[in-house]
Amino acid sequence: MNSMNVTLLTPEDEGFDAARQAWNLAVDQRPAAVAYANDAGEVAGAVRLAAQRGLRVAVQGTGHSAAPLGDLEGTLLLKTMRMTGLEVDPAARRARAEAGVLWGDVAVAAGEHGLVALHGSSPDVGVVGYLLGGGLGWLGRRHGLACNRVVSAEVVTADGELRRVGPDEEPELFWALRGGGGSFGAVTAIEFELLPLTEVYAGWLVWDADAAGEVVHAFREWSPGAPREITTSLRFLHLPPFPDVPEPLRDRPVIAFDGAYLGSEADGAEVVRPLRDVAAPLVMDTWATIPAPGLVRMHGDPEQPVPGMGEGFQVRELTPEAADAFIEVGGPGSGSPLLLLELRQLGGALAEPPDGGGALSSLTDDYTLFGVGVVMGEGRAQAIGAHHERVREAMAPWSAGVYLNFCETRGGDAPRAFDEATYARLREVKARYDGGDLFRSNHPVEPALRPAAT
Repeated sequence: MNSMNVTLLTPEDEGFDAARQAWNLAVDQRPAAVAYANDAGEVAGAVRLAAQRGLRVAVQGTGHSAAPLGDLEGTLLLKTMRMTGLEVDPAARRARAEAGVLWGDVAVAAGEHGLVALHGSSPDVGVVGYLLGGGLGWLGRRHGLACNRVVSAEVVTADGELRRVGPDEEPELFWALRGGGGSFGAVTAIEFELLPLTEVYAGWLVWDADAAGEVVHAFREWSPGAPREITTSLRFLHLPPFPDVPEPLRDRPVIAFDGAYLGSEADGAEVVRPLRDVAAPLVMDTWATIPAPGLVRMHGDPEQPVPGMGEGFQVRELTPEAADAFIEVGGPGSGSPLLLLELRQLGGALAEPPDGGGALSSLTDDYTLFGVGVVMGEGRAQAIGAHHERVREAMAPWSAGVYLNFCETRGGDAPRAFDEATYARLREVKARYDGGDLFRSNHPVEPALRPAAT
């Protein structure tokens, strides 16, 4: 169906089932219609058309975190994956990415000029969605959240108008888009700072899961004093026996410490040494100096759609009791059906709000926790869901709010991601630009209530 220069696929059309699919194959999206946009003009046309037909709009680049959106009844699913324009300005150290650009493409393009972005751990996550949710990457403890490196954005608001926003143009909307989520409009392009970097000391240390007691407590003691030049994670992993999984890790419960250090290999090796020496033998030790573009794949995240169920929340501190609880729900004997259970190290610049920062200017807890299971087989979803609940209960004494990019369950998570004043300000921005709640986000911000006219 074609209307107002926008091509729509409805449930009666061939190709609708493929079009409605998210990257997360466990999510069954059932929108009223799907539209593919090729440029900002088509995004604006789709937004206007949806409003005319009484539909809401859900904008989706990849659909990694599609689960919180729900079934999308009464919603136009607006897909931006075809909008792949990417420009790098090496002199200004900036990049401009359209809404369908992936971080793997940015890493390569920036690397050609000796530059890097504050990307995350997955090469096929979309640039826009990651930045709208904050942006937690391997250089974070030194350089902070990626959303605070955004310098401008182009966004279609609920009135169907394309706006350029920045510090001096629509400053409140610009503030909200940097970490406040996708409730405020359809971002068609985003411009952000790049940093000079050609190589980085990065890699993995891996032990059998039986070493969990020694490793987790060593990490607990090491991480508070670690320099801000290093950002790391600690994960329980049980990976499938697939060809793209390194042979030593196939169908084997392990615990892995990985990360990146900004500095020389000699200095980095000394920083990592307390973890390297904590237990023997090591299953793998891949820490080495690598080209900076390789950092986008260092964590080994899947690069193709998978059926996953994820859950995450913040951890205030890792006390000895919290470390024991983490081992209990992720380590040997836990019966965990999860592919991974991970603690990401925070602190450093991540905890320091920059001048003029966005809605998510810092993360003040010591860690963020994320677990994910792959939904393959009878009863798997129920087992994964039950274990996520067990993890939440076990870590409850030390848990805090949430980091939106690691929240993949349906529910009102946005109020838990911000302090009261910040969330109230986000609601005011929502009311100003989308008071009718046209845009449907995976982490919705409710518009502030306005007094009735008299």
